[in-house]
Amino acid sequence: MNLADVRFLFAYDRWATRRVLNAAAAIATEDWARPNVIGERGMGGILQHAYGAHLRWRVSWQGATMRPRPELDPLPTATELRALWDAEWTALDAYLEGVDDATVAGPFDVFRLWQAMAHVVNHGTQHRSEVAALTTGLGHSPGDLDMADFIEEQSAD
Repeated sequence: MNLADVRFLFAYDRWATRRVLNAAAAIATEDWARPNVIGERGMGGILQHAYGAHLRWRVSWQGATMRPRPELDPLPTATELRALWDAEWTALDAYLEGVDDATVAGPFDVFRLWQAMAHVVNHGTQHRSEVAALTTGLGHSPGDLDMADFIEEQSAD
């Protein structure tokens, strides 16, 4: 896998996450904040966890020893969480500007860096699907989240 492939995966991840965040923004506060819906988390908690995991992995790729845990913070509103995601995507873009194919293919912990990056996208897919099911059940489907739909949409531009 090379840097172009990684950029593609993260572009898909961002596209799908935005669709889910847009659907979640229409959800009533009590449904957003309800805990223990899937495991110990509810809709907001699932998305807050996905954001936190994305943030933790990125800062670890940058060599930081501090591992932020935003899941331990009070639950943000859907709008506040969207702003946090936007800042994280900006930080990811800045990070990716400084890496190349050799870095992506190189070691990271027990992985190759590209494997850790693919894991983050896959982890996000799990949690997006959980929230998509919840929002759909409340009448606010994010629509199709398949990578094929992303590719088709990008091809139409």
